[in-house]
Amino acid sequence: MPEPLNNAERRKLKAAAQRLNATVKLGKAGLTPEFLHALNHEFAHRELVKVRFDEHKDERKALAAAMAEKTSSELIWIVGHVAVLYRKRAEPATS
Repeated sequence: MPEPLNNAERRKLKAAAQRLNATVKLGKAGLTPEFLHALNHEFAHRELVKVRFDEHKDERKALAAAMAEKTSSELIWIVGHVAVLYRKRAEPATS
């Protein structure tokens, strides 16, 4: 589990997230293995990912926490029908 972010880091990530578009959408199927694979694929390309809740809007807090847990990421923010997740990229191994 990564170190928790401090308040200054969270503020910077929230500010950066405001300029991003949602790249993953959660539909009526919910947290399927395919959805989690797509989310992990996004994390392979970027550290900050926005997820839009097209369905399950009443359950977004619980689902966002579950997404963070299953992808080893950290839930930064939920605003409206969008959740922002952060996962630091692994440093490339040097030998």
